[in-house]
Amino acid sequence: MSVATTTHLNFRGDARAALGYYQSVFGGRIAAVTYKDMGNAQNENEADWVVWGEVAGDNGFHVMAYDVPSQLPWDQGSNPFFVSVRGDDTEEVSALWQKLTEGSTVVQPLGSSQWAPLYGMLTDRFGVTWVLDVVAPYND
Repeated sequence: MSVATTTHLNFRGDARAALGYYQSVFGGRIAAVTYKDMGNAQNENEADWVVWGEVAGDNGFHVMAYDVPSQLPWDQGSNPFFVSVRGDDTEEVSALWQKLTEGSTVVQPLGSSQWAPLYGMLTDRFGVTWVLDVVAPYND
């Protein structure tokens, strides 16, 4: 048996746009099912919102998302989670960083750190905080 973890992002009406943006950065395929598709649109204005969606790429990238309907509580909060993207190629990580910075607020510019050849943190236009770094061997 094997298991995998996947970051599941919750939005209020922005899930489809966020999935499209993440696909433009990381590649992969989008799958999205709306409340209307499920026959479960309790609010006509939210019928085209995503009840289940994902971007999955052959490179291993995988993120899921949905739109929390208005009848349920939702608060984006402050730093409720980070999405960590780790790679072993500085050029690949740098290219992903460049794409993610569009419309984002950089928290920590991409650069060398004490624990990684490259490390950076930003909050994208959807309020999701991303940490990108290049994997380095850990020494006790």
